[in-house]
Amino acid sequence: MQSESHPSSPPLWRQLQAAASVLAAVRRGESATPAIAAVDAPLRPAAQALSFQVLRQLGRAEALRRRLAKRGPPPAADALLCTALALAWSEDDAPYPAFTLVDQAVEAAKRWPQTRPQQGFINACLRRFLREREQLVAEAEEEPVAHWNHPRWWIARLQQDWPQRWEEILQANNRPAPMTLRVNTHRISREPLRDLLAAAHIGSEPVGAHGLLLDRAHPVQAIPGFAEGLWSVQDAGAQLAAELLVPGLPPNASVLDACAAPGGKTAHICELAPGAQVLALDVDPVRCERIHQNLERLGLHADVRTADAGEPGYWWDGQLFDAILLDAPCTASGIVRRHPDVRWLRREKDVTQLAEQQERLLTALWPLLKPGGRLVYCTCSVFRAEGEAQVRAFLAHNTTAVSRPAPGHLWPRHAGDGGPLPDNSPSDHDGFFYAVLEKSALDAPARQDD
Repeated sequence: MQSESHPSSPPLWRQLQAAASVLAAVRRGESATPAIAAVDAPLRPAAQALSFQVLRQLGRAEALRRRLAKRGPPPAADALLCTALALAWSEDDAPYPAFTLVDQAVEAAKRWPQTRPQQGFINACLRRFLREREQLVAEAEEEPVAHWNHPRWWIARLQQDWPQRWEEILQANNRPAPMTLRVNTHRISREPLRDLLAAAHIGSEPVGAHGLLLDRAHPVQAIPGFAEGLWSVQDAGAQLAAELLVPGLPPNASVLDACAAPGGKTAHICELAPGAQVLALDVDPVRCERIHQNLERLGLHADVRTADAGEPGYWWDGQLFDAILLDAPCTASGIVRRHPDVRWLRREKDVTQLAEQQERLLTALWPLLKPGGRLVYCTCSVFRAEGEAQVRAFLAHNTTAVSRPAPGHLWPRHAGDGGPLPDNSPSDHDGFFYAVLEKSALDAPARQDD
């Protein structure tokens, strides 16, 4: 537990204001990423660190606030109050002593025009929380949303999908994600890069086929080799996409990365298959520019176009692809430890809507694959509807599709967790689903009526 801030850091009351502003944005339905980017630069690192901790404890904080005040205050005051409660609920996990957090939250309320009228209310709630913390926390813990810090529908879906693993998944979601690098094998191998990092006092361990798990997170500009394009930041689970797609490709293979932004998987394909002709698509022109920037830094090339992969008539030249990667849009339910706002932004109906979009993309892209070609379907989701169930339905309606060995669902897990690992799974990764579908060299004969 931290007892005081660094002398050069902004005062804690300002950090709490910034974190509360991020929480308020998420409650309005906005992503935390642009909300953090909108914070003044000197406050941004603290705003991200504190707001992420708040979002991981939001279910508990809201349960505590309801016990302190049956009627919620205006949005800004409620966001500041819940920020303080989320950070102070546990003496062991609090970034500062609870009394310091309470004192500085009251100071933040006094200095913030949006919350100044509720300064006394916030002070009274937090002082009562300090007096009755043990009892209030124990009562709050009886609520599933507070105990697991996930929406009720999310918990219920995991219980239905993974009756033996749902608790493990929720626990993993509430841990911060590690920082993992993918070595750019086009420019350097793994061990020399490890030596380069060690010389800069950055510890790392091999993970997966091309990854390095860092001892702790570092600013990318502070890690040797960033400007030179020696590595990319990419979760170990995400690195499996190119590794499943590339093996066995012919020289000068034609490869489609159908939903490519921000370009991590595109770059990995180019690194592993330097002779491939790679077409990378994304519907967002701003995100396509990100693909260009990432490829340029890494010294790689792909044909990047702004297009909807599900509408081939607007971009396809009629030439079949040797391989297709479909990293389909999804709920992102597998990367909650990295994006803790996702659980509070998603709604239950999103699962069905996104599954329909995934089906549309699979149906549109399958005819573009050569006989004998390979399509890797993946999502960063742990929900069966976006993984196993999606592929099972596709196989049932496409007689030319053959399922090949693949990891299937990967649950988010930490290197220190117990239990068996799925085949081909690295030891520390986000949650994903992977299927490898091969197109039959010859179309299956038409079915005979009974």
